[in-house]
Amino acid sequence: MTILALVGPTASGKTKAAIHLAHRFNAEIVGVDASQVYRGLDIGTGKATPEELQGVPHHLIDVIDPDEPFDAAEYVRRARAVIRHIQVSGKNIILCGGTGLYFRSLLFGLCDAPAVLPVHQERLRRRIAAGDVHALHTELMDVDPRTAQRLSPNDKQRIERALGVFLSTGKPLSVWQDEHGGGTPAFPVHWVGLRWDRNTLWKRIEQRIDGMLAAGWIEEVQSLLEQGYQSQLNSLSALGYRYIVAHLNGELTKEDMTFRTLVATRRYAKRQMTWFKGNDAVQWFDGPVDLEKLEAYVAHLWSDE
Repeated sequence: MTILALVGPTASGKTKAAIHLAHRFNAEIVGVDASQVYRGLDIGTGKATPEELQGVPHHLIDVIDPDEPFDAAEYVRRARAVIRHIQVSGKNIILCGGTGLYFRSLLFGLCDAPAVLPVHQERLRRRIAAGDVHALHTELMDVDPRTAQRLSPNDKQRIERALGVFLSTGKPLSVWQDEHGGGTPAFPVHWVGLRWDRNTLWKRIEQRIDGMLAAGWIEEVQSLLEQGYQSQLNSLSALGYRYIVAHLNGELTKEDMTFRTLVATRRYAKRQMTWFKGNDAVQWFDGPVDLEKLEAYVAHLWSDE
């Protein structure tokens, strides 16, 4: 059975739609989210609660602690094992998330760009440690704008990798990825996307952030810090978390923290849409999504197999 990939920007309603479809088609959900893999990062990453899941298995959620290393290669290893297990069970599979890199790596494998030369890696890490990550993002924009546009200016790990590849090879990471992309995916996939007009999506994002804060997002971050997790961890650089850490450290007011989180989330949503719009195979549904029409479309896809 062909796998269903449900994609779209943050706050587009992917999880709700995936749960609905999973109930209707006897499916299990495999998360494709770079932050939901961490235990304890619940409210701010928008994880579905057990009450919302209503018994639907949701894999690749809460699989590692915040201080454990995790990257696309580890995601692919775990996700492919889960997919094989579900396939043996005879159930349908829904890939649900917004991390484009994980989708591409899962389906087409990891880009085989060469390792970064130690001399460049050491220099980049020194600059990141010195707080130059935004400057490095600007430098990446000059040499590899496509990669820079899809990365957050705070994404230290991926900015280091992309700049390191260019400095080591003279070829942008996006070009290496172009040469690697395409071909036959590891699993046959039907692509479905959820999208909203920009103004409505912006309002949904604002409402989402307000709801997360009301649900105890600040207290969640405080608890993680009290457990001994360091604010410099890559997990705590996830969308919004770094600003809450700054607020708890007295560096930002609550109003500034909320505003910066809102702006960063909107920028992230734009990068997500840029990524997924490049996939011509995606069948888009405009919000507010009629779940019955979405269900009928998916039923047609799977009934033709």
